[in-house]
Amino acid sequence: MQRVQYLMGLICMLFFWACSSSHSSQYNSNQKFDAAALREDAQILEKILESNHPSLYWYTPKEKMDGYFAETISSIHDSLNEVQFRNKIAALVSQIHCGHTVVLNSKAFAKANAKIRPPQFPLAVKVWDDSIVVTGSINTRSTGIRRGAIITSINGRTNREMLDSFYKYISIDGNVATYKSQRVSNNFGAWYKNVFGLDTSYLVGYIDSTGAERKERVRIFKMPVFDKSKMDSIQKILAAYKVPTKKELRKQRRNAELSLKFDDTTGTAYLHLAGFSVNGLQKFVRRSFKQIEDHQSKNLVIDLRDNGGGHLNNSILLTKYLAKHPFKVADTIAAINRNFTYGKYIHQSIWYWFPLNFNTTKMEDGRYHYHRFETKMNKPFSTHHFDGKIYLLQGPSTFSAATVFTGSLKGQDNVQIVGEESGGGYYGNSAIHLLTITLPNSKIQATLPLFRVVLDKNRPMGRGVMPDILVMPNSFAIRKGVDPKMEKVKALVKK
Repeated sequence: MQRVQYLMGLICMLFFWACSSSHSSQYNSNQKFDAAALREDAQILEKILESNHPSLYWYTPKEKMDGYFAETISSIHDSLNEVQFRNKIAALVSQIHCGHTVVLNSKAFAKANAKIRPPQFPLAVKVWDDSIVVTGSINTRSTGIRRGAIITSINGRTNREMLDSFYKYISIDGNVATYKSQRVSNNFGAWYKNVFGLDTSYLVGYIDSTGAERKERVRIFKMPVFDKSKMDSIQKILAAYKVPTKKELRKQRRNAELSLKFDDTTGTAYLHLAGFSVNGLQKFVRRSFKQIEDHQSKNLVIDLRDNGGGHLNNSILLTKYLAKHPFKVADTIAAINRNFTYGKYIHQSIWYWFPLNFNTTKMEDGRYHYHRFETKMNKPFSTHHFDGKIYLLQGPSTFSAATVFTGSLKGQDNVQIVGEESGGGYYGNSAIHLLTITLPNSKIQATLPLFRVVLDKNRPMGRGVMPDILVMPNSFAIRKGVDPKMEKVKALVKK
């Protein structure tokens, strides 16, 4: 089945490239912007963040943050292309230590790169601590480096040198370093290209499955070029297979995002939620807990390892089925400004003016609070409430509203959190409403959260939700295709 799905995906990609290869984008990634214009962009960004970012000085004192801006602006004395300027701004913004404040490419850059598949580093990897372990290869025939191989260097650069070079551009909540590792794992090739550029080949030092140290040169991967002259043969191949309808594709995507399975031999339900903004999530959650009750499941495993957050109300809904006592969302949810002095650079700022001015209350600290969230006690559901043993699987990709959820249940006597430190902050974050800043000259973008969220003022500040049972990745499990976190949970259930 997986082989057929892979072949179908490949055929569809070939079809896309055949159709799009004759079209070239007008965007020029090497175009350079005048230094004065880029300095103006950086100055505008500083003014916007000072005016509306709720936590600009939460982890970094104002004097230091002012110094970082001044240093960045003064360092722009030559013209730069978009990637060079974006890197400067990303390194600057990372000093805020806010995982929701992220620097993005311009729309033109993103659109141009969506039409073509540029050359790329040929290996996929998993990163943690100083470890870089191969999880796959775009073309296994062109390399002897197999899944589970431990990379020690690439083109003479050590793991630590590469990772430190990548990490300075990544924004995180507080000091949650695991989130940086996951971001690099998600697209190692893009980070390598962004920092070191493309090479025609890569000399990879690695340790194989026998423990032997080896070196191998692997070629850069280039997608084959197809043109319309090959359309007839591609269409014949496509005709031999049933191409999924849009409805079928939506169903497949939803099943990958939301799923509920049962193991009646151990009385365990396995619930997977890939996000809290998935369409139909509320209906799915309500139906799931009715089914869990019907199955009389004694154990519930909720997999949130790829849950990057989403709508806070959906996180609250799920918590109501599991919490033993009434709970509050947060101690503080507050903005620093109701107005947008630089609204012309902020996408849809007019629409967010309304909730800021009609749903918030100015308090003694001078901030504008979502007082309803700060005071309302959410009562657990009595119908279909689950009272058995709960195992929460989390990892570095567990972020934002997903961290709010796991953090709210941490310490409950029937809950165990298994995995790694969450990517989102345990103490709090800056989120709720996320706007997009577009700088006028370079057109690069940055996200702007409007509210500082202190989930619980008594929690330690600066780290993610810590697991009750730590289960780290390892090269042996990757090589064997084993899921150590899920295996640990299954062992706990049997025990």
